[in-house]
Amino acid sequence: MTKNILRAASIIRTASCLAVILFCARPVLAAPDQGGHWVGTWGTSPQLTEPRNLPPRPGLTSNTLRQIVQVSIGGEKLRVRFSNAFGTSSVAIRSAQVARSAGGSAIQTNSEMVLAFQGKPSVTIPAGESVLSDAFDFDLAPLSDLTVTIHFDDTSEAVTGHPGSRTTSYLQAGDAVSAVELPTAARTQHWYILDGIDVEADNSSAATVTLGDSITDGRGSGTDKNDRWPDDLARRLQADQNTVHISVLNEGIGGNCVLRGGLGPTALSRFNRDVLSQSGVRWLIILEGVNDIGGSRSPEASASVATNLIAAYEQMIDKAHAGKIKVYGATITPFGGSFYDSPAHETARQAINDWIRTSGRFDAVVDFDAAVRDPQKPSHLMPAADSGDHLHPNEAGYRMMADAINLKLFEK
Repeated sequence: MTKNILRAASIIRTASCLAVILFCARPVLAAPDQGGHWVGTWGTSPQLTEPRNLPPRPGLTSNTLRQIVQVSIGGEKLRVRFSNAFGTSSVAIRSAQVARSAGGSAIQTNSEMVLAFQGKPSVTIPAGESVLSDAFDFDLAPLSDLTVTIHFDDTSEAVTGHPGSRTTSYLQAGDAVSAVELPTAARTQHWYILDGIDVEADNSSAATVTLGDSITDGRGSGTDKNDRWPDDLARRLQADQNTVHISVLNEGIGGNCVLRGGLGPTALSRFNRDVLSQSGVRWLIILEGVNDIGGSRSPEASASVATNLIAAYEQMIDKAHAGKIKVYGATITPFGGSFYDSPAHETARQAINDWIRTSGRFDAVVDFDAAVRDPQKPSHLMPAADSGDHLHPNEAGYRMMADAINLKLFEK
């Protein structure tokens, strides 16, 4: 069956086998200061927030939201991106500021910087759009925690966010944008409206996008620990003098699919937004497809999904190469013993992994499967890497995945 799948994939061209409407939020509004070479140092993939993940009371409207993110590379000039891509009405930011984190909800007060938008302290983001702050001076250290605090006016009932933040955010009633800390704030493990942070960097600096599903988003890792595999990769890059100028942008969405269904826009439909439109991207790592496989309901459907996934990878490779981005294919990790386990699903996974390893279409291969599989039962995660659901790695497993990436792939 594997050979048949691979033979079919070589015949089918992506334009004809995939009926895909490419999703991309409307163009980002440009900040007036566009000098220098912008590189994304932190990012997340926005989606429509499901009802169970909406902001807790008191809600966003007229209130203050403080969010914490860990950047990858540092810099001395920043800009911040906010998204209302899925809003059905506008979102009004009355004021916003950044500061270095002092732990929990606290900020280092000597680092506060009020954001401006085309010279003004407030901005309204129309439904379906995003905005960039004006560029501002800020001493940002690599791998440091940055707080972004927003005081909202009116907001959209349909909220743009990223449920899988695995990071605590703080929601305080009223205007508390300059508060040193927010001890009485409601807490939630989601990000809202905040979309990305860019730094101005020299020409040697560039970004790596990690495109994926919950395994890239970090399911199975700890809250406020920043120990997803892209986080571990960012730390490895910073520890090597040859790669300290390389950032990592995590564009994973839990429950995401490449082709259709799942949570959030599919990988194909968000490719322009989450890869091609990011600042300073030079590399892309694709680890996605397990939810497409797991969602197939018959052996015939599994074979068809495998064929179409391979065609989708080819489409993404071609689009990235047209944008002068190198693409590294990551093998799909084992799921034996999980709710996705079946002989047909495993056949499809093996077929896809064989193609990733041998087709020559990727600029390089990152063999995550080999890094975390059980040598005694290769269809399963090794026990030391298993979060317990037999699908998502644990923190040790994510470190194994990051350690399997050859850092020479990011050297010129």
